[in-house]
Amino acid sequence: MTVAAESAAGAASLVQSIDWLAIAPPTITAVVALIVLVADLFVPEHRKPLLGGIAIAGLVAALLTLIPLRAGDRSTFCLTTDAAVCSYTADHFALVIQLLVLGGALLTALISLHDSRKLPVGEYWFLLLASAAGAALLPASRDLATLVVALEVASLPAFALVGLRRGDRLSSEAALKFFLSSVTATAVMLLGVSFVYAATGTLHLTRIAAELGHVPGQLDTLAKAGVALTLVGFAFKTAAAPFHFWVPDTYVGAPLPIAAYLSVVGKAVGFSGLILVTVIAFPSYREVWGPVLAVIAALTMTLGNAAALRQSVTRAWSAVRLLAWSSVGQAGYLLVPIAAAAYAGGDRIGSTVAYALMYAVVNLGAFAVVALVARTKPLNRLADYQGLYARQPLVALAMGFFLLCLAGLPPGIIGLFAKVTVFSAAVDAGLGWLAVVMAANVVIALYYYLQWTAALFRAPEPEAGGVAPEAGSAAPEAGGEEVAIGRPPAAVTVAIALTAAAGVALSGAPQLVLRFAGTGLF
Repeated sequence: MTVAAESAAGAASLVQSIDWLAIAPPTITAVVALIVLVADLFVPEHRKPLLGGIAIAGLVAALLTLIPLRAGDRSTFCLTTDAAVCSYTADHFALVIQLLVLGGALLTALISLHDSRKLPVGEYWFLLLASAAGAALLPASRDLATLVVALEVASLPAFALVGLRRGDRLSSEAALKFFLSSVTATAVMLLGVSFVYAATGTLHLTRIAAELGHVPGQLDTLAKAGVALTLVGFAFKTAAAPFHFWVPDTYVGAPLPIAAYLSVVGKAVGFSGLILVTVIAFPSYREVWGPVLAVIAALTMTLGNAAALRQSVTRAWSAVRLLAWSSVGQAGYLLVPIAAAAYAGGDRIGSTVAYALMYAVVNLGAFAVVALVARTKPLNRLADYQGLYARQPLVALAMGFFLLCLAGLPPGIIGLFAKVTVFSAAVDAGLGWLAVVMAANVVIALYYYLQWTAALFRAPEPEAGGVAPEAGSAAPEAGGEEVAIGRPPAAVTVAIALTAAAGVALSGAPQLVLRFAGTGLF
């Protein structure tokens, strides 16, 4: 063979086809983000709300492309020398997480349409869609390079979204805390990835798993350090202790729709990445990450629930703070099946996916109600929810249902069953002590969830005088204690109705979600 022929053959070996349908969900989201960014330059100010409609249409289109992918058997960007090793795989796990991510972004967009605080419209929708595109890419990523890129694409716009309220001290402070802590975690994770690459010579998850099985003795310490450091970045995204300290201030400082987005989509990003690296890439080092994740799960749920329990009903933004600390506690529950996978195999991962789907629906619904109440009660204290049933009975019923789902009590059957599957995963894996810790935390969480639920149906407080914020609480924004606003915005009402309907449907037919529990999904 001539040199020219050899060169042509080598070039041909580098050419591969792209499965455009497989990558459609993140691609469509990213393309629509660019369309919104460019359209913002030309659309007159009075027509800026159209950008929100374009964003919502793009998210709906991305969700629809999941339907032809439901078989879960497509991959692309594969090695030319080994078609079984790919960088992007649209399997069942990826599709379920993409459904969660894109659905969460769509509900966030609906809640965002009403926001009375003035935000730069074009930048807001572009950043939200860009972050959603990265979040949709991550669960389908099957090499560490793509994982890191997807994680940062999902995270970087989120920093800007948190600090998008110009001139707001709380927003700027929250964005800075979120940014600095996230950048530190990312730097540690990149160091871990470099160690793993040095020990294995590859970035593809399946090949890393094969190589870690027989790492030379002189590289064993390096490999273990790389595994531990890689997990740090994903643990931060899940708000797992001790990487949870950014959560309450970030949620309070961010626009409420973004707090909802971070509580669900941000967690989905972290947990899907954590699942991929532990179950696919690092199974041979389960003795390293298994016990650590079990301890972190216990610590996370305990710290989160204890802090939520301490929230005062009269403190400014205490409703948002309680949901923030509650999300930390819920992260602890989500970590349990991943820790159990180290002892009983990857089949336990399905319990995390099932719980995440339940949590996404009801938590977004709770944040939608909080956003609705914030229109008339800008301080958003727990005390502001007393007597909500007398003012808005359907909204109060929906909020009560969401809180009972999070608590795991009837009629929130899906919340109860999801907790049982997580509990069973710990017991089946021989982690009886972790199951006991989880049971104790579920009981602790009942107190503050039921306290909030009961307040919804109590007689409302007298209007005269109001309730002063606690000493030490930040002052409310300009605009007064309460704001008289007309009928609830249609978009937020739709978001509450959709999440409530989904929660009721899942409670009536929990098998729709729980069928994922006990399956590996991959």
